[in-house]
Order: sequence, then C-alpha cells, then structure tokens
Amino acid sequence: MFKRFFLFALTNILVMVSVSIVLSVLGVNRYISGTGLNYQALMIFCLVWGFVGSGISLLLSKFMAKRMMGVQILDPHGQHAALVTKVHQLAKMAGIEKMPEVGIYQSPEVNAFATGPSKNNALVAVSSGLLNQMSEDEVEGVLAHEIAHVANGDMVTMALVQGVVNAFVMFFARIAAYALQQVLSGDRDRDDDRPATGGLAYHISVMVFEIFFSFLGMFVIAYFSRMREYRADAGGAKYAGKQKMISALKRLQSKMDYIDDSKDAIKCMKISSKKGLMNFLSTHPSLEARIAALEIAN
Repeated sequence: MFKRFFLFALTNILVMVSVSIVLSVLGVNRYISGTGLNYQALMIFCLVWGFVGSGISLLLSKFMAKRMMGVQILDPHGQHAALVTKVHQLAKMAGIEKMPEVGIYQSPEVNAFATGPSKNNALVAVSSGLLNQMSEDEVEGVLAHEIAHVANGDMVTMALVQGVVNAFVMFFARIAAYALQQVLSGDRDRDDDRPATGGLAYHISVMVFEIFFSFLGMFVIAYFSRMREYRADAGGAKYAGKQKMISALKRLQSKMDYIDDSKDAIKCMKISSKKGLMNFLSTHPSLEARIAALEIAN
C-alpha cells in the first residue's frame, strides 16, 4: 500500500513541477499585476491546470479502478473464458480494434463498469454479485452497455468535460476573488507596482469561490453523464438486442438494494444510482426513464 501511495504522490509531484515550468516558460503564471488581471494569461493558466487533473485521472483510470475495486483480470482461457469471449465479441461488433481487458471484483452488489484512457486501452469489469444474480442474457445486455461506453469514447468525453469545467471554475473564481478584493480594498492610491491582491485574503476568497463554482459545475457534469447513459443503453440494445438490454435494466430495478453508491469517489464506476432528493445531480438517469427510452426507440 505504501509503495502505491508513494508512486501516486511522486507522479502528481512530477506533473505539478512540469506544469509549473511550462506555465513559467509561457509567462502566464503571473496573471495579476499592479494594473489588474491579464485575462489572456489567466485563461491559459486555468486551461492548463484545469485539464491536468482530468488528464491524470483519465491516464490512471484503469490502474486506479483495479486498485480501488480490487479487480482481478481474467485469463481468456481460464474459468471465466466465456465471459471474456462475450466481451470480445461485443467489442468487435462495436468496431473496437484492441480488445479490452476483462475483470471481476468480489462484491455482492450488482454492478459493472468500463474505464480506460481510450477505446483501444480499456477495462470492462463486473461484480461477482452481478454474475450470480443475473441470467446469461441479462449479463450480455450489461456487457453490451459497457462496451457501448468504450466504443462511444465516453471516458475521454467526460475527461474533456471535466477539464473544461475545471478551467472555468478556476477562471471565474479568480475573477470574482479579484473583484471582491478590489471592492474591499477601496480605491486607495498605490505607490508601487505591487498587485492589488495576491495575499492570504485573496487566496481564501479564491478557494471559497472555487467551491461555489464547482458546485454549479456539478450540474453540467451530471447532465453529460446522464446523456452518455442513454447513448450506452442504445448501443447496448444495438449490440446485444433490445430485449436483453431492457431485461438487464429491469433486473437492476429489482436489485437496487445491491448497488452501493454511498461513496462519491466511485459513483462513476456504478451501473446505476439510487433515487434521492438531488436527482438532478445524479450521474445516471432513473432506470424507469432508461427503460422507457428503449421501449419507444425503433
């Protein structure tokens, strides 16, 4: 565990140092001067940093998923060879050139997920609970749904959306914090070129505004995530058959008690989510809505 933590921390430190050097070379790391904000430098600064976090998450997605969920990669010729074969058959139907890794993790929950930095470098994993509580056709529907995520490039799409949201959160938070500090400091004259802000109060203001704008950004991210679920359901129906996809979703309806979505950090690795007071922030549409969308589709 310590070795994994050390490598993860070292990777992030190296990335932060590298990005800081790049920003310094570009001359955009100092976006506040005595005359005000340099909006162009600020936007470049925020775009670089905004995409760094989502980019790292995307590149490490398979590695982190295996560690967080305890995924065991399956041998194509081992005990679950039929499962691997089915995933690869669906992947070929979806036009994926390099077959995804297939894994199982031990859990009573009914769940499956797909992740990876690209459609030709992906992982499809299912829980032992899903295999135990779903029929062969229902499992195929779930697998087809996950393969559709891979074929649609949903992992990359969500990373890009997250990167854009991150950038705008940083951008508007700094503009709002700067404006606030200008108001609080008044119009007093300055005898030097020191920035009007940049002290502790400014940085605290930035953090507060980032929290606020990040909350607003969650609505955008959740919306795109829900839309990708509808597309993946349509893809699942295309690759496995409409009835198998609908049957899989209906089975999920009866097994919602076996879905653990209590941890926000891994909700993106859930096949569905439970209803709640904040459905508009849910990463998944309701199962009723997903089933209805499939039933009315041609």
